Amino acid sequence: MNCSTQLDSLARLRPRLGGLAVGTVACALLLRRITARSGDDGQRRVKARAAVGAWGVLVSAPLFAVSAMMGLGALSVPCQGATNGGAISGLAVAVLISATTAGHCLCVLLLPQAYIKAGS
Repeated sequence: MNCSTQLDSLARLRPRLGGLAVGTVACALLLRRITARSGDDGQRRVKARAAVGAWGVLVSAPLFAVSAMMGLGALSVPCQGATNGGAISGLAVAVLISATTAGHCLCVLLLPQAYIKAGS
């Protein structure tokens, strides 16, 4: 991989990392606002769960996509050795975990009250 190819891939990665950073800061500010507000503790818990669920989807969905694409790319390499098999296995685990995490966070985001009631 030459230097121009590395710079090109880094330039394509920058907007994604920026979106992740902005989303993380927005979630932190939202959580701070939710916890500082006076009012019903149950409502604050529901809103905080929804904010954390949104951040979880923001983080785990791109991880799923990147892991899946890297796994497919590793499968297309013509010289597959033991290292490639280990990488594919690791990526398969990352895909499974990130898909499960994204699904759970999406459920927390869409149905936060169900998780509060189940924990009580």
